[in-house]
Amino acid sequence: MALIKSISGIRGTIGGKPGNGLSPIDLVKFTTAYAHFLQQRHKENKTIVLGRDGRMSGEMVRNIVVATLQNCGFDIVDLGLSTTPTVEMAVKWEGAAGGIILTASHNPKEWNALKLLNEEGEFLSAADGQWILDFAEKEEAVYADINHLGKVSYNQTYMQRHIEALIAHPLVDITAIKSKDFKIVIDAINSTGATFVPALLKALGVEHVVVINAEVTGDFAHNPEPLPENLIELCSTVLKEKAHLGIAVDPDVDRLCFVNEDGSLFGEEYTLVAIADYVLGHTKGNTVSNMSSTRALRDVTEKHGGQYFPSAVGEVNVVSKMKANNAVIGGEGNGGVICPELHYGRDALAGIALFLSHLAKSGQTISSLRNSYPHYIISKNKIELPEGLDVPKIFAAIQKKYAAQPINTEDGLKIEFDTDWVHLRTSNTEPIIRIYAESTSETTANNIAQRIIEDIKEEIKK
Repeated sequence: MALIKSISGIRGTIGGKPGNGLSPIDLVKFTTAYAHFLQQRHKENKTIVLGRDGRMSGEMVRNIVVATLQNCGFDIVDLGLSTTPTVEMAVKWEGAAGGIILTASHNPKEWNALKLLNEEGEFLSAADGQWILDFAEKEEAVYADINHLGKVSYNQTYMQRHIEALIAHPLVDITAIKSKDFKIVIDAINSTGATFVPALLKALGVEHVVVINAEVTGDFAHNPEPLPENLIELCSTVLKEKAHLGIAVDPDVDRLCFVNEDGSLFGEEYTLVAIADYVLGHTKGNTVSNMSSTRALRDVTEKHGGQYFPSAVGEVNVVSKMKANNAVIGGEGNGGVICPELHYGRDALAGIALFLSHLAKSGQTISSLRNSYPHYIISKNKIELPEGLDVPKIFAAIQKKYAAQPINTEDGLKIEFDTDWVHLRTSNTEPIIRIYAESTSETTANNIAQRIIEDIKEEIKK
């Protein structure tokens, strides 16, 4: 069992001892800390928006979190089964003090989590997240008396409101999408994508939709992270149904990837690349992705006359860099698309609407669209660290060895070799260094990564 406490939220496996899993005691402890954070930030605003994905533990976790918030004097607007981007938008629409999404995103079914939002419907800053973690350990909570308990209201309208906001976006072209008469297969992974994605496609004029893993049970048919090894059924169903494309989302519908008409993968790294290409073709501006994401976004951005900015890994860091550089589109290479005209959060539904508009207007098949972009391959590796290792010293030695190359130290260490690169960063949850390398050749990417791994091992020996 595991409980991971970080500035971005609290996640863990259901069951086990308090502090070692996401137990009822831990849910109360951290929900209370979040409520006290909002109390000191918003003296009068006592509204919190709540939504959850389709996980098996969702209703149980929801009941504990709602009761805790009521005991802290907050009124809850409960969206029920929802998506992360829908809750983010609802926080703003409600004028709420904050929001909580009950989801462990791409983690397997035994996991759940509290994703915490501020009044902008955005994830908390590092400082705010740390305040909550510190308060939770103090155990200085004060709960409301009987006359000041919060109330619960239910609102099932936000799915439709979210969809209406998407189809009103000036770059979403329903006429073009309808004209293509797309047949689309969706892998909804037994969560809320089974409801939200078909509803969006219907609003976009897509009449032929096949949904696999459509029952919202939370008993995921496969590992829910949209990686190639988990999308075999989707790929085969696209071929079987002679569909134009396939769509995969994660359980809380903030990550997105596509399958080509021939059953091959479009590549989750290229979800953002293709959508950015479309947006930049109509709106001049800059882009942002985290520095472990493909260089293809930089290539596409510069082709359109914009400037690309890398950020530290993590959605809150991407958003901060987007705001600082007036980016018109951004996100992460894990299939996370952030469209600031809608809200500053990863939104698979927005990604679907923009991608289908792009595909329809391009007049290409999805595989030919993919082949129109620069081809890069990322090699993902990690190395376990001995206990007590001085990682900054290791990184300093690597930086010195490659001092002649362009280097970015904003998040670990990123070294560029012409159009190739390698990124080293420590994990927040494991004693490891992650080493990601990218090149136009898989062999070259692997060789770059292995060279750096050997450098690290040599420094560890010293």
